[in-house]
Amino acid sequence: MREPLVKLCGNRSASDVEKSANSNATHLGFIFVRRTKRYVRPERVGQWIRRTQPKQKLVGVFVNPTVEQLEEVLTFVSLDVIQLHGSETVSEILKIKEAFGLPVWKVVHHSEDALEKMEVFKGVADGYVIDSKVKGAHGGTGVSFDWSTVEDYVRVSNEQNVTCFIAGGITPENVDQLLDHEPEGIDISSGIETNEQKDLYKIQAIMKEVGRHVASIS
Repeated sequence: MREPLVKLCGNRSASDVEKSANSNATHLGFIFVRRTKRYVRPERVGQWIRRTQPKQKLVGVFVNPTVEQLEEVLTFVSLDVIQLHGSETVSEILKIKEAFGLPVWKVVHHSEDALEKMEVFKGVADGYVIDSKVKGAHGGTGVSFDWSTVEDYVRVSNEQNVTCFIAGGITPENVDQLLDHEPEGIDISSGIETNEQKDLYKIQAIMKEVGRHVASIS
């Protein structure tokens, strides 16, 4: 097993970015969804990135964005990936890919028909984030789902030759249980926070568990 990708999401301050960037994570995520508690203004993120110069890839999280909204963010932040967390259609995703030439990840909420939804985006989505389904929330809920299904999500994403991250309720205390199901990527937000700020010790604990798991089976 190769070491799973790790995305530290929901960074909302210069301090958060510094802590996340100083880890061995592969991706840093920023929420550009207004009226959510982790929303960040793109111009602020641009300042933090210039100051910190993170080595990780930058992921912008959006819900049903317009091309204009994406253009505004990309004016300030050189994103590597656009992550769509809403009810975006195949044609809307194609339009975004054509406009910006960036990889697009689609969030699919864990449900009975989640695998069928992944098939709908086959050849269009460049990756998936499988998250818990919580009524009235798009993500960042700290709620996990039944991880025994992870193998199915990984199988379908492998068939499509794209990446698959698992999100929702991942913490330093339970990440080893998730890693037993060999996810390709893990996506963590609330699980690395204390008092709504990124917690350096929790980030280090997560990364340590990831490294320990890979070492134990290699």
